[in-house]
Amino acid sequence: MFTLASLVRNASLELRVLVPGPPGALEEPVSWVHNTELPDPSPYVGERELVLTNGLWADRVTADEFVANVKRARAAGVVFGLREETPRTPEELITACREARLPLLEISAAVPFTAVSRTVSAMYADERQRDLLGMVHRGDALATAISHGAGVSGVLRVLTEDHDLPLVVVDRRSRVLAAVGAELGEEQVRAVVAGLTRRPPALEVDLGEERAALFPVGAVGDVEAALICLRPLAELSLAEREALEQAARFLSLEVAKQQAVQAIEMRFAGELLEMVLSGRTVEAAGRLRAFGVDPAHPLAVCAVAFAGRDATVLPGTAEAVGGFLADEAIPAAVVGGSQDIVAVLAWRRPEEELPFLAERLVETVNRRFPGRRAVCGLGGVAPYSAELRRPLLRARETCRVLRRSRSGPAVRAFLELGTHRLLLGLVDPEVVTGFADDLLAPIREHDARRGTDLELTLRTFLEHDGHWARTAAALHVHVNTLRNRLARITELTGRDVGRTEDRVDLFLAFAAQDADWSLGRPPSRRPGGGPGQEG
Repeated sequence: MFTLASLVRNASLELRVLVPGPPGALEEPVSWVHNTELPDPSPYVGERELVLTNGLWADRVTADEFVANVKRARAAGVVFGLREETPRTPEELITACREARLPLLEISAAVPFTAVSRTVSAMYADERQRDLLGMVHRGDALATAISHGAGVSGVLRVLTEDHDLPLVVVDRRSRVLAAVGAELGEEQVRAVVAGLTRRPPALEVDLGEERAALFPVGAVGDVEAALICLRPLAELSLAEREALEQAARFLSLEVAKQQAVQAIEMRFAGELLEMVLSGRTVEAAGRLRAFGVDPAHPLAVCAVAFAGRDATVLPGTAEAVGGFLADEAIPAAVVGGSQDIVAVLAWRRPEEELPFLAERLVETVNRRFPGRRAVCGLGGVAPYSAELRRPLLRARETCRVLRRSRSGPAVRAFLELGTHRLLLGLVDPEVVTGFADDLLAPIREHDARRGTDLELTLRTFLEHDGHWARTAAALHVHVNTLRNRLARITELTGRDVGRTEDRVDLFLAFAAQDADWSLGRPPSRRPGGGPGQEG
């Protein structure tokens, strides 16, 4: 766009500034020129247009009224054209513009308004030509950056050579791919992803203290990422918006390339598990070397998943695990699947430090996916790659057991799991919960009908390893009261807590329900309450 100052500097137009307006007004961009003699041109004058007039409206409205109408249209200013009848700009027009803080220019009678229009058109043509040449040069630079492997960061560097803008590129998996002059917090990244996944994608996103413009980046027929400019669309010039849209198109090529590479890497990594499980140790060792993992040194295996019903692995989980290990400077091969993520990592530290690393890993995944509960199973450390099969199986089995737990530790090693948990993990959930419901239902019905605490009593007895005195003390009841309650439980369930096999049945029923996330009901009351009632 041109400015009033640029027109004044053109000597051929013979323009003179009579009222400069507020500070900087002469340097503000002007959208176009509008020739009018209407008393009220506001319905027709566009915002930031320059009004050209000879003052033929003077016999119908005052100068104050005309200027007020022009001001209401948000015009850039007024150019008064001198003529034989008005060889000088009327003083009342000068006063009205000064009071309204509206720029006023005077043009010589020898220069027609068409000269101004032609000059403005030429300025626009030159500006557009410069923009087109800049777009071509920028396109060449963007293509060069991508072809030379500069990646997303390289695209942003090219863009900021012409425009000083705060930029961030975020993909649908909540990953910040690159940033220049800007930084987003986790909440802001989630807001961007929410706007990106809308149909159609949002044009702007609210980042809390500011609004940001969003330019979708497509790949393989869908929107996979967004170029974010931390400025509202209204504050971006036309040239800046065109440059951002051009960069977004080139980013689409880079994102598509990254997706293809990731797909190959995931398949490459997935074959590693098949090699380990099938005993192809030589091939597995070679594959580990390809990931920068030395197969001749100790290797640890961990499996990460989400707990809950049908908790399939979310897109981006493998990247989150791989990114965490990369930040920890631990070489690893990360394999993504639909149920869990397996990581085989070089481990030259004491084995007892592995759970602490796993705890930090789980915290990282939870931050990336709020509302989900990540768990991690540890299979131990193998001395070298040929011994990986057992740690791999143990890690995945431990993870599978943890996935069915609605509470408790998020990280467990295989040897820390009770035998009963492993056995329950092998049985279909419907069979396990059906067994628990059938066995415990009479107790719960009795408690509901009579207001007793038989279930709490049984839980407390089992948790105190069948010790009568300690159980009675925990429940704040007499031992005889405890005996009466347990006798009533035997009548209701047919299980005698004095017999080992019956006690195991009752213990497994509680364990199954405590670990069964599919029931959807709150956990049963735990021991430690006030005095119970007679059974």
